[in-house]
Amino acid sequence: MTRHDPATGPSPALVADVFARDCASRAVFDDVTSKWASLALLALLDGRTRFNALRRRVDGISEKMLSQNLRTLERDGLLVRDVVDVIPARVEYELTPLGREVAGHLRALADVLESTVNR
Repeated sequence: MTRHDPATGPSPALVADVFARDCASRAVFDDVTSKWASLALLALLDGRTRFNALRRRVDGISEKMLSQNLRTLERDGLLVRDVVDVIPARVEYELTPLGREVAGHLRALADVLESTVNR
């Protein structure tokens, strides 16, 4: 870990800045702001959802693209994947608290954009 002087504040390595190339938040920002990931997060605001229901809700997304985006969002800590032990097995997704917060902000953006369609 990088040492720093408490009088000068945190080490630059510890400062979160989405504009900085090496900031971890920037990588997650990139993931969240992709079209398909944003739409998946919005769809999951409705609650725990099965994979195929998500695919139907996010019109136009392929199974492969949905799967890739869900894996990325899970890795980023925005959702959890649960394999339900039934026959046949089913997979359900649910937002984490961080995912709900991010999706809430995306919902507000979507509301603004949708409201301009009818102006």
